Amino acid sequence: MRPFAPAAMTICRPHSSYLRGRAGGLLTVLPLGLRHAASRSAGSVRGQPDGLRGDAATRPRRHGPPRDREKALAVVRRAVELGVDHIDTAQYYGPDVANELLREALHPFPDNLALVSKVGARRDDKGGWLAADRPEELRSGIEDNLRTLGVDRLAAVNLRLLDAGHRTGVSFDDQLGAMAAARDEGLIAGVGLSNVSHEQLLHALELTPIVCVQNPLNVTDRAGLPVLQECADKGIPFVPFFPLGSAFAPDKPVLNHPVVAATASRLGATAGQVALAWLLALAPRVLLIPGTSSLAHLEENLAAAEVVLDDEARRALDAIA
Repeated sequence: MRPFAPAAMTICRPHSSYLRGRAGGLLTVLPLGLRHAASRSAGSVRGQPDGLRGDAATRPRRHGPPRDREKALAVVRRAVELGVDHIDTAQYYGPDVANELLREALHPFPDNLALVSKVGARRDDKGGWLAADRPEELRSGIEDNLRTLGVDRLAAVNLRLLDAGHRTGVSFDDQLGAMAAARDEGLIAGVGLSNVSHEQLLHALELTPIVCVQNPLNVTDRAGLPVLQECADKGIPFVPFFPLGSAFAPDKPVLNHPVVAATASRLGATAGQVALAWLLALAPRVLLIPGTSSLAHLEENLAAAEVVLDDEARRALDAIA
């Protein structure tokens, strides 16, 4: 792993077989997961799982059902055909949409397909985020995911912490206890974390094994590097969300960055592919979740795993932030 800004990524021995032996990979914000790629027979380069995110099929609306349901189902099915073996989803994607689409498209799910969800939030009738992070709500959220996906167990479920303005003051230890109890009862194979600080990650690891971490990170926003580094040091797969920048940023600071655009032009790639390739090169166990609701964009994102950043590209991209 080449050096990068102080980062943190941590893991103790995974509690479950999920992610054991898996390296980094490409997820394509769709109700599914996509792996790194170059070595399709193994599922991904460096053994990393391909991945997609569960809300991709509902985009670009982000709230409510997709405009074209058949197209959304086709994207999910095509992703699996292309080797995707990791689906990142949530019952609150839609809400109450992504899991149902996944079930319709793929159930019964392939044995090698890891389903990963998250709990800790819910949506109001306008699509706004609300906390649902009390221990009983976390348990209910896990059960809702199992019911709507039609499965008895999930490979992992992330405890999603909302931003400071939306938090309820529920004890982090109590939340972790609820997640660990669901794991010990066999409802989930492993406990993950999402949107956590470095300190929260370290504290969580003192209480229970953590199998994956999802935090924001991209070539122009590197606040998540300390958590990434900690995970890398401990072998925990790291899933950067907003890998192409926040969908709520109309200026598209990643895709429109002049250095990213220039590098893409020189390498004969797209700006998105270059931004994803930069993330994949940070550490061996990076899984990406760029968003898409189209077949063409799905295949473009997958091809990012084959983009090779030369020394000039790395220097230019590393110097952005």
